[in-house]
Amino acid sequence: MKKIEAIIKPFKLDEVKEALIEADITGITVSEVKGHGRQHGHTELYRGAEYVVDFLPKVKLEIFVNDDFVEKTVEIITEHAKTGKIGDGKIFIMPVEEAIRIRTGERGRDAV
Repeated sequence: MKKIEAIIKPFKLDEVKEALIEADITGITVSEVKGHGRQHGHTELYRGAEYVVDFLPKVKLEIFVNDDFVEKTVEIITEHAKTGKIGDGKIFIMPVEEAIRIRTGERGRDAV
């Protein structure tokens, strides 16, 4: 099992979510987060005053999948979150030692 974390632009969330669901990848946790990478934020003008926005709004997806779904999940996220511009995001893949479905007590692959 793997945990896939993807940080993407907020306006791409619906497109990514719909593509994942269409591919039978349905267990997704979404969090609104802020951060920056190479883009380092930007300057904005508000009521005549200039200020720096250090952290940009992003969306973090957390998806737990069996090993045979990892590449498919990454391909879907990459294809549907990409704009071709700086700040498209990152995908991280981590091993998961165990998963347990609280309601039934199922473990491992059956719990995912």
